[in-house]
Amino acid sequence: MPELPEVETVMRGFRDAFEGHRISHISVNRPDLRWPFPADLREKLEGRRVLSFRRRAKYILMRLESGWSMLLHLGMSGRLTIGRAWTNATPPAHEHLVLETDSGARAGLVDPRRFGMVDLVRTSGEDDHRLLAHLGMEPLSPTMTGQALTALFRNRRTPVKSALLDQKLIAGLGNIYVCEALFRCGIHPERQACTLTDPETAALSEAIPQILEQAIASGGSSLRDYVQADGTKGGFQDLHLVYGREGAPCPNCGEASPIRRITQAGRSTFFCPTCQK
Repeated sequence: MPELPEVETVMRGFRDAFEGHRISHISVNRPDLRWPFPADLREKLEGRRVLSFRRRAKYILMRLESGWSMLLHLGMSGRLTIGRAWTNATPPAHEHLVLETDSGARAGLVDPRRFGMVDLVRTSGEDDHRLLAHLGMEPLSPTMTGQALTALFRNRRTPVKSALLDQKLIAGLGNIYVCEALFRCGIHPERQACTLTDPETAALSEAIPQILEQAIASGGSSLRDYVQADGTKGGFQDLHLVYGREGAPCPNCGEASPIRRITQAGRSTFFCPTCQK
């Protein structure tokens, strides 16, 4: 599933092509994805100018002058491709939604497994939407501090990796970037969250935004289906220090301590058993 850097990268490509322009045409090519498309999607969007975009966790919000926002989630295999409306190229398979602007921009939502979703929400009530209301703090916001993490973890005996992936605590973090952050901070993923010291939570609060920003600058991580809005792959997978590197030498310890993989809550965790305590 695309994680925060991938969603942020797609949102920025969408924003660059659509912000300030008017939605001229919408094509809905099937009745549903994970849930049905809003019945009034075309009515609410067509003819409306796009004012701005926002990312919340792994969701994209496109805000329109009508006071409505379109809420988009890419799901497991979804991608948003940006191009020109007047090209004669054959639309890709599994393209379920198409948006076009008066400037000739075209956005196509491709989702073979149909785990994505599209909904409408009043812009003034975005944070009250049922999918957003429970979300925790944004890891790229000023609220991401060592003190905040200490408070979140104080009474949590769950593994620190599970705590970092809890969307009710921190919104948008995913498996790849949590593995990378824990490695950079020398923290074992199975440690109970409540055992982290103040220096360790301070280190995490700095490492997490740094890694996310580096990933965004690299266009995200392309492991399977994810591509950027222009169709190109991201590059951060080439910079992973532990994720997906089972058996490779630890960047800190060398060949004496190869990267290990374990399973936590059904997800693969990659770490160094020597330098992560």
